[in-house]
Amino acid sequence: MTLKEWYLEYQIVKNRPGLLGDISSLLGMLSLNIVTINGVDDKNRGMLIKSSDDDQIKRFLAILKTIDSISVTKFREPRLRDRLAIRHGKYIQRDADDRKIFRFIRSELGLLVDFMAELYKRDGHFLVGVRGMPRVGKTESIVASSVCANKRWSFISSTLLRQTVRTHLNDDEQGSDHIFIIDGIVSTMRATEKHRQLVRDIMQLPAVKVVEHPDIFVRETEYELEDFDCIIELRNDDSEEITYDSVESGFSSFDIS
Repeated sequence: MTLKEWYLEYQIVKNRPGLLGDISSLLGMLSLNIVTINGVDDKNRGMLIKSSDDDQIKRFLAILKTIDSISVTKFREPRLRDRLAIRHGKYIQRDADDRKIFRFIRSELGLLVDFMAELYKRDGHFLVGVRGMPRVGKTESIVASSVCANKRWSFISSTLLRQTVRTHLNDDEQGSDHIFIIDGIVSTMRATEKHRQLVRDIMQLPAVKVVEHPDIFVRETEYELEDFDCIIELRNDDSEEITYDSVESGFSSFDIS
Protein backbone atom coordinates (compact mmCIF):
# COMPACT_ATOMS: atom_id res chain seq x y z
CA MET A 1 0.00 0.00 0.00
CA THR A 2 1.09 3.58 -0.66
CA LEU A 3 2.32 5.58 2.30
CA LYS A 4 0.45 8.86 2.78
CA GLU A 5 1.35 11.86 4.92
CA TRP A 6 -1.07 13.76 7.13
CA TYR A 7 -0.68 17.04 8.96
CA LEU A 8 -2.02 17.21 12.51
CA GLU A 9 -2.11 20.43 14.48
CA TYR A 10 -3.61 20.80 17.92
CA GLN A 11 -3.87 23.42 20.64
CA ILE A 12 -3.09 22.48 24.20
CA VAL A 13 -6.17 23.29 26.30
CA LYS A 14 -4.84 21.89 29.56
CA ASN A 15 -1.11 21.28 29.75
CA ARG A 16 -0.01 18.35 31.84
CA PRO A 17 3.15 16.25 32.11
CA GLY A 18 3.35 13.42 29.62
CA LEU A 19 0.74 14.77 27.19
CA LEU A 20 2.98 14.52 24.15
CA GLY A 21 4.14 11.09 25.29
CA ASP A 22 0.55 9.87 25.46
CA ILE A 23 -0.15 11.04 21.92
CA SER A 24 3.10 9.51 20.68
CA SER A 25 2.25 6.21 22.38
CA LEU A 26 -1.19 6.26 20.76
CA LEU A 27 0.40 6.76 17.35
CA GLY A 28 2.74 3.84 18.03
CA MET A 29 -0.09 1.51 19.05
CA LEU A 30 -1.91 2.31 15.81
CA SER A 31 1.30 1.78 13.77
CA LEU A 32 1.35 5.41 12.64
CA ASN A 33 4.78 6.99 12.16
CA ILE A 34 5.73 10.53 13.22
CA VAL A 35 7.82 12.15 10.48
CA THR A 36 8.31 15.58 12.11
CA ILE A 37 7.01 17.37 15.17
CA ASN A 38 7.38 20.99 16.27
CA GLY A 39 5.66 23.84 18.07
CA VAL A 40 3.75 26.17 15.75
CA ASP A 41 3.12 29.87 16.48
CA ASP A 42 3.81 29.45 20.24
CA LYS A 43 0.34 28.10 21.10
CA ASN A 44 -0.03 25.02 18.89
CA ARG A 45 1.86 21.83 18.21
CA GLY A 46 2.06 20.33 14.75
CA MET A 47 3.25 17.02 13.38
CA LEU A 48 3.55 15.17 10.11
CA ILE A 49 2.27 11.59 10.30
CA LYS A 50 2.87 8.86 7.75
CA SER A 51 0.66 5.81 7.26
CA SER A 52 -0.64 3.42 4.62
CA ASP A 53 -3.79 2.56 6.58
CA ASP A 54 -6.64 5.08 6.24
CA ASP A 55 -8.74 3.17 8.80
CA GLN A 56 -6.07 3.60 11.47
CA ILE A 57 -5.90 7.31 10.67
CA LYS A 58 -9.67 7.56 11.20
CA ARG A 59 -9.38 5.70 14.53
CA PHE A 60 -6.57 7.99 15.63
CA LEU A 61 -8.59 11.11 14.82
CA ALA A 62 -11.67 9.74 16.61
CA ILE A 63 -9.64 9.03 19.76
CA LEU A 64 -8.02 12.49 19.65
CA LYS A 65 -11.46 14.09 19.75
CA THR A 66 -12.13 12.39 23.09
CA ILE A 67 -9.02 13.86 24.75
CA ASP A 68 -10.13 17.00 26.59
CA SER A 69 -6.56 18.24 27.16
CA ILE A 70 -6.19 19.21 23.49
CA SER A 71 -8.26 20.75 20.70
CA VAL A 72 -7.54 19.54 17.16
CA THR A 73 -7.30 22.57 14.85
CA LYS A 74 -6.08 20.93 11.63
CA PHE A 75 -6.01 17.39 10.28
CA ARG A 76 -5.45 17.09 6.54
CA GLU A 77 -3.07 16.11 3.80
CA PRO A 78 -0.15 18.53 4.24
CA ARG A 79 -0.02 21.73 2.21
CA LEU A 80 3.07 23.79 1.47
CA ARG A 81 2.31 26.21 4.32
CA ASP A 82 1.91 23.24 6.72
CA ARG A 83 5.31 21.81 5.78
CA LEU A 84 6.99 25.19 6.21
CA ALA A 85 5.19 25.77 9.53
CA ILE A 86 6.44 22.46 10.91
CA ARG A 87 9.96 23.25 9.67
CA HIS A 88 10.17 26.81 11.01
CA GLY A 89 7.74 26.72 13.91
CA LYS A 90 5.40 29.41 12.57
CA TYR A 91 2.85 29.99 9.84
CA ILE A 92 3.29 32.28 6.88
CA GLN A 93 0.95 35.25 7.28
CA ARG A 94 -1.60 35.49 4.48
CA ASP A 95 -3.84 38.45 3.66
CA ALA A 96 -7.42 37.75 4.69
CA ASP A 97 -8.95 39.63 1.73
CA ASP A 98 -6.44 38.84 -1.04
CA ARG A 99 -5.26 35.26 -0.61
CA LYS A 100 -2.35 35.61 -3.03
CA ILE A 101 -0.60 38.17 -0.74
CA PHE A 102 1.86 36.71 1.79
CA ARG A 103 3.52 38.84 4.48
CA PHE A 104 6.95 38.44 6.09
CA ILE A 105 9.17 40.48 8.37
CA ARG A 106 12.96 40.64 8.20
CA SER A 107 13.45 38.21 11.09
CA GLU A 108 11.60 35.60 8.99
CA LEU A 109 14.02 35.61 6.04
CA GLY A 110 14.72 31.90 6.45
CA LEU A 111 11.02 31.11 6.17
CA LEU A 112 10.69 33.49 3.20
CA VAL A 113 13.61 31.88 1.33
CA ASP A 114 12.15 28.39 1.81
CA PHE A 115 8.72 29.58 0.67
CA MET A 116 9.99 31.28 -2.48
CA ALA A 117 12.22 28.30 -3.29
CA GLU A 118 9.14 26.08 -3.36
CA LEU A 119 7.39 28.56 -5.67
CA TYR A 120 10.40 28.55 -8.00
CA LYS A 121 10.15 24.78 -8.46
CA ARG A 122 6.92 25.17 -10.41
CA ASP A 123 6.90 24.42 -14.11
CA GLY A 124 5.86 26.95 -16.71
CA HIS A 125 4.94 30.60 -16.34
CA PHE A 126 4.72 31.87 -12.76
CA LEU A 127 4.83 35.56 -11.88
CA VAL A 128 5.87 36.69 -8.39
CA GLY A 129 5.81 40.27 -7.11
CA VAL A 130 7.94 41.40 -4.15
CA ARG A 131 7.06 44.56 -2.23
CA GLY A 132 9.29 46.19 0.35
CA MET A 133 11.17 49.31 1.38
CA PRO A 134 14.89 49.83 0.58
CA ARG A 135 17.50 47.56 2.19
CA VAL A 136 14.96 45.20 3.72
CA GLY A 137 16.44 42.16 1.94
CA LYS A 138 14.25 41.71 -1.16
CA THR A 139 16.90 41.00 -3.79
CA GLU A 140 19.08 38.94 -1.47
CA SER A 141 16.09 36.73 -0.59
CA ILE A 142 15.19 36.27 -4.25
CA VAL A 143 18.73 35.15 -5.11
CA ALA A 144 19.02 32.89 -2.05
CA SER A 145 15.71 31.25 -2.97
CA SER A 146 17.00 30.58 -6.49
CA VAL A 147 20.03 28.81 -5.04
CA CYS A 148 17.81 26.84 -2.65
CA ALA A 149 15.59 25.77 -5.55
CA ASN A 150 18.67 24.75 -7.58
CA LYS A 151 17.69 27.19 -10.34
CA ARG A 152 19.87 29.63 -12.25
CA TRP A 153 18.94 33.29 -12.02
CA SER A 154 19.40 36.27 -14.33
CA PHE A 155 19.11 39.93 -13.41
CA ILE A 156 17.19 41.64 -16.21
CA SER A 157 17.23 44.90 -14.27
CA SER A 158 18.67 45.58 -10.83
CA THR A 159 20.66 47.95 -8.62
CA LEU A 160 22.07 45.31 -6.28
CA LEU A 161 25.73 45.82 -7.24
CA ARG A 162 25.46 48.40 -10.00
CA GLN A 163 22.58 49.41 -12.19
CA THR A 164 21.78 46.56 -14.56
CA VAL A 165 19.60 47.13 -17.62
CA ARG A 166 19.71 44.19 -20.03
CA THR A 167 18.68 44.41 -23.69
CA HIS A 168 19.06 40.77 -24.75
CA LEU A 169 19.35 37.23 -23.37
CA ASN A 170 22.23 34.87 -23.93
CA ASP A 171 21.56 31.48 -25.51
CA ASP A 172 21.97 29.67 -22.18
CA GLU A 173 19.28 31.88 -20.59
CA GLN A 174 16.47 30.76 -22.88
CA GLY A 175 15.46 27.70 -20.89
CA SER A 176 12.62 27.32 -18.41
CA ASP A 177 15.07 26.49 -15.58
CA HIS A 178 15.96 30.18 -15.21
CA ILE A 179 14.59 32.66 -12.67
CA PHE A 180 14.27 36.09 -14.30
CA ILE A 181 14.59 38.96 -11.82
CA ILE A 182 13.15 42.34 -12.83
CA ASP A 183 13.28 45.60 -10.89
CA GLY A 184 9.96 47.27 -11.59
CA ILE A 185 11.31 50.80 -11.08
CA VAL A 186 14.48 50.41 -13.13
CA SER A 187 12.71 48.65 -16.00
CA THR A 188 9.94 51.22 -16.33
CA MET A 189 11.70 54.48 -15.44
CA ARG A 190 15.40 54.10 -16.18
CA ALA A 191 15.47 51.90 -19.26
CA THR A 192 15.30 52.14 -23.04
CA GLU A 193 12.55 50.83 -25.27
CA LYS A 194 14.84 47.95 -26.27
CA HIS A 195 15.02 46.86 -22.64
CA ARG A 196 11.27 47.17 -22.19
CA GLN A 197 10.75 44.97 -25.24
CA LEU A 198 13.04 42.37 -23.68
CA VAL A 199 10.89 42.46 -20.55
CA ARG A 200 7.76 41.88 -22.66
CA ASP A 201 9.44 38.91 -24.35
CA ILE A 202 10.52 37.44 -21.01
CA MET A 203 7.00 37.77 -19.65
CA GLN A 204 5.90 35.39 -22.41
CA LEU A 205 8.45 32.70 -21.54
CA PRO A 206 7.27 29.55 -19.71
CA ALA A 207 9.46 30.31 -16.69
CA VAL A 208 9.37 31.94 -13.25
CA LYS A 209 9.61 35.74 -13.23
CA VAL A 210 10.13 37.80 -10.07
CA VAL A 211 9.31 41.53 -10.17
CA GLU A 212 10.48 43.81 -7.38
CA HIS A 213 8.19 46.82 -6.84
CA PRO A 214 5.23 45.29 -8.72
CA ASP A 215 3.00 48.31 -7.99
CA ILE A 216 5.30 50.62 -9.96
CA PHE A 217 5.69 47.98 -12.68
CA VAL A 218 1.90 47.83 -13.03
CA ARG A 219 1.50 51.59 -12.88
CA GLU A 220 3.93 52.17 -15.74
CA THR A 221 3.12 49.20 -18.02
CA GLU A 222 0.19 47.39 -19.56
CA TYR A 223 0.30 44.66 -16.88
CA GLU A 224 -2.09 44.45 -13.91
CA LEU A 225 -1.77 43.13 -10.38
CA GLU A 226 -4.21 40.38 -11.37
CA ASP A 227 -1.49 39.04 -13.70
CA PHE A 228 0.64 38.13 -10.67
CA ASP A 229 0.27 34.64 -9.25
CA CYS A 230 1.70 35.64 -5.89
CA ILE A 231 2.61 38.88 -4.10
CA ILE A 232 5.16 38.83 -1.26
CA GLU A 233 5.46 41.73 1.17
CA LEU A 234 8.66 42.06 3.20
CA ARG A 235 8.93 44.54 6.08
CA ASN A 236 11.47 45.34 8.76
CA ASP A 237 8.69 44.86 11.34
CA ASP A 238 4.92 44.47 11.47
CA SER A 239 4.31 48.20 11.87
CA GLU A 240 6.23 49.31 8.77
CA GLU A 241 4.22 50.77 5.89
CA ILE A 242 5.36 50.12 2.32
CA THR A 243 5.04 53.37 0.39
CA TYR A 244 6.27 54.78 -2.92
CA ASP A 245 5.69 58.47 -2.19
CA SER A 246 9.13 59.39 -3.55
CA VAL A 247 8.62 57.51 -6.82
CA GLU A 248 7.23 59.89 -9.42
CA SER A 249 6.22 58.98 -12.94
CA GLY A 250 9.27 59.10 -15.22
CA PHE A 251 11.76 59.63 -12.36
CA SER A 252 12.68 57.90 -9.17
CA SER A 253 14.60 59.04 -6.12
CA PHE A 254 13.67 55.75 -4.43
CA ASP A 255 16.90 54.14 -3.23
CA ILE A 256 16.68 50.52 -4.29
CA SER A 257 19.08 48.05 -2.78
